[in-house]
Amino acid sequence: MDLEYSPEYQAFRDEVRQFLGEHGSKAPRPQGGDDRMQPRDWQQLLIEHGYAARTIPREYGGYGAEPDILKTRIIAEEFARARVPPGHSGDNRLVPTVLELGTEEQKRKYVGPSVRGEVSWCQGYSEPGSGSDLASLSTKAELDGDEWVINGQKIWTSGAKTADMMFCLVRTEPDAPKHNGISYLVFSMDTPGIDVRPLVTMTGEAFFNEVFFTDVRVPKDQIVGKRGEGWFVANTTLRYERGGLGDPNEAENRFLRIVDMMQRETVGGISLMENPIYRDRLLKLQARILAMKFNGMRVLSHNIKGEEAGLPRWIVKLNGCELNHQMAGMAVDVMGELGLLYDGSPYLRDHGFWQARYMLDLGLIIGGGTAQIQKNMIGERALGLPKEPKYDQAAA
Repeated sequence: MDLEYSPEYQAFRDEVRQFLGEHGSKAPRPQGGDDRMQPRDWQQLLIEHGYAARTIPREYGGYGAEPDILKTRIIAEEFARARVPPGHSGDNRLVPTVLELGTEEQKRKYVGPSVRGEVSWCQGYSEPGSGSDLASLSTKAELDGDEWVINGQKIWTSGAKTADMMFCLVRTEPDAPKHNGISYLVFSMDTPGIDVRPLVTMTGEAFFNEVFFTDVRVPKDQIVGKRGEGWFVANTTLRYERGGLGDPNEAENRFLRIVDMMQRETVGGISLMENPIYRDRLLKLQARILAMKFNGMRVLSHNIKGEEAGLPRWIVKLNGCELNHQMAGMAVDVMGELGLLYDGSPYLRDHGFWQARYMLDLGLIIGGGTAQIQKNMIGERALGLPKEPKYDQAAA
């Protein structure tokens, strides 16, 4: 087996390295100076060179390249090596869903502004009492002429306070079985009747929100898929969301930041990288990241071929979220007593990035489907194991 890259791919790697050498210092960073590019300008530069929105067709705002697993891997490796934040392909939930299931008009209207960073999205799924059992949602939309009239509530809506748009699950067929009576609507967060109330979490921030809808009127054509078939569309979105929550490229970037930190931090004048206990922990994390990378390539291979990835896809979210939380925990340990600091201390490292990630990543083990639910799905849907017996309340 020949594991060497061909001359074509070596030349492509050189091209990516040259780009990063010329432009990498312009990438936006939290502590960047005046010479940094604005995030939207940086994103547009990446799209123009094919390092973001790479396989999204040009007519929808992307670069328009053919899928190529090795080039995708080379881009990820070189951006991680250069410690440069990678680009994105827009909201990793809405954009691929619209490309797969949306109308031509919806693709042209929503994909381009999303991949350029001109429009941000939030997801209206969970409700009080309808989290794990999402299909029991009760927010309703009734058709009044050419408009949907929405009433109800969503909760744990990430980024709703700052988002421009929402994709939202609503019940449009109240008499249909719960999985069949749902529709998938998209609308502006500036629509009259929407009230967003922030939820402050243990990070001290209000990234999550609860959203209330009172007679919110949305044009009837702002529906993705068919009326009453929103559950199918929603699961398409969840498939992409769970893949994004276990992104091996982002995990590798974080890992390299920990490597840098361990080389800088010392105990008794000795680098932590020389400490065998910490180095052993680091190597275990590295092994899991490598496994994630190769599993990601398996999933991508299946996607390119139009095949169902099966087990490799089902394990991405579970493994990725738990691994990210463990990396954040190690980074906090590496900082020693400084890892306990938070919120504006003059000795805070990396603007408190790792402390915030430790708490946020713990929440992401729950968000998008808890680890326990993910394990059930893996067992039942990927491994074909019998379902867990349900408690019979009538018999009790």
